[in-house]
Amino acid sequence: MTLHIEMVSDLVCPWCWVGLRRLQGAMALEPDLDVEILVRPFELDPTIPAGGVDYKDYMKQRFGSDQSKDRANQMRDLLIQYGEEEGIPFQFDRITRRPNSFNAHRLVRWAQGQNLGMAAKEALFEAYFSKGLDIGDHEVLVTIAAKIGLDPNLVSDLLAGEADVDRTREEQNLFRQMGISGVPTYIAHRQISVQGAESSEKLARFLKTAAAKRPTERPLQDAES
Repeated sequence: MTLHIEMVSDLVCPWCWVGLRRLQGAMALEPDLDVEILVRPFELDPTIPAGGVDYKDYMKQRFGSDQSKDRANQMRDLLIQYGEEEGIPFQFDRITRRPNSFNAHRLVRWAQGQNLGMAAKEALFEAYFSKGLDIGDHEVLVTIAAKIGLDPNLVSDLLAGEADVDRTREEQNLFRQMGISGVPTYIAHRQISVQGAESSEKLARFLKTAAAKRPTERPLQDAES
């Protein structure tokens, strides 16, 4: 029986890209487990306007003091190191906009409906963190959609309308109501969870524990409807 792991994450969260790669590493450490990752939306800062904001200004507001700047620089260096270990080419200097990630989450939702959720996540992470593209921009999202095999014209029309806006918001609210305040978070059976970009070894232990306790039915219909 397939073990379904819900990964709650944001597309502008660098730790989430590291966490995704480490989860894949955990799956490789447990080849006998049949694991499927279901990606779920979470906006770390839903107050960002639809058009995004200047990245440097945003970071200055978040890390204004010298002490905070030092901590931010240390975190960036650590992310670059971890990224190299996981084959992730972080290029933070290329980022000029801090986008609103809501529409990118809508794109992931549509991609997941076509079994392309993981491809969408990887493509969006690469676009933002390696190429510095504005993944809040509709044209960028349409280009990414075409790259992973979705119909770009359909995605363009969907983005221009209200398709799945309410469902995506409801899904985010559900996870906040479950007590999730930071990402990445990995959930099994809506009962067992691990938060943070933990090592592949620790996530492998999580998968084994979850597999031993998995229910007879898949309790995820509401999140995917």
